[in-house]
Amino acid sequence: MKFFVFVLTAAGVLAGRPASAQQGPYAPGDVEDGKQLFLANCATCHGTEGDAVPGVDLGHGQFRRAASDDDLSDIIRRGIQGTAMPPSTFSNVQAGQIVAYLRSLAITAENAAVPGDGKRGKALFEGKGQCLSCHRVNGNGSRLGPDLSDIGQFRRAADVERAIVQPPGEVRPQNRGVRVVTRDGATITGKLLNHDTYTVLLIDSMEQLRSFLKSNLREFAVIEPPAMPPFRNKMSADEVADLVRYLVSLKGVQASTP
Repeated sequence: MKFFVFVLTAAGVLAGRPASAQQGPYAPGDVEDGKQLFLANCATCHGTEGDAVPGVDLGHGQFRRAASDDDLSDIIRRGIQGTAMPPSTFSNVQAGQIVAYLRSLAITAENAAVPGDGKRGKALFEGKGQCLSCHRVNGNGSRLGPDLSDIGQFRRAADVERAIVQPPGEVRPQNRGVRVVTRDGATITGKLLNHDTYTVLLIDSMEQLRSFLKSNLREFAVIEPPAMPPFRNKMSADEVADLVRYLVSLKGVQASTP
């Protein structure tokens, strides 16, 4: 997901309908920073779950005047003239962190109502789906694809289901692989963490952090991992529901699977 108390109620600033143009995705660090800002300065009036003010439910993403993350950030920074929502001294970054935290609350609340059986979903994830061959959860699995340990905190169930049934073809930059060949002919592959004009930083296939000077390499190539296969015809609707239920239960710690 620093900040003085702001009251988002008198003008019904954050009550009514769900915002329709959520942006994201949200970095875990931003959500955590936003949480600290919110709890230290906003929870006095709104409560830790954002539902202490009658007619306002920040934890379920109910907004009247905001249709996007930018709108929310602007309200947090500028307030609304003539209402109990005052302007603040937040930077754009700080306001964005609070927005990230509020969005994560709404996603968590929405995902809590998802149908399906998480225990069966976990079994599918680790068995029939062979998801650990590419993905990682709480330290188990591969680094080839995205780490899903906290996916339930940042992705809505509908988005998770869409990614399973008909995943997008493109691969996000943070999920790229890398292949380097040293001057003595050793080949190392792994997940690319960062590279610049002079260096390459990666995690190799043995889970070791490795750093190389590009001047010491014979070859350096960014590798696009294979696109995730669609499961539309590989799992039943009930199996997809179970798998989604398991995934949205993942919050970055060992999740229970009701």
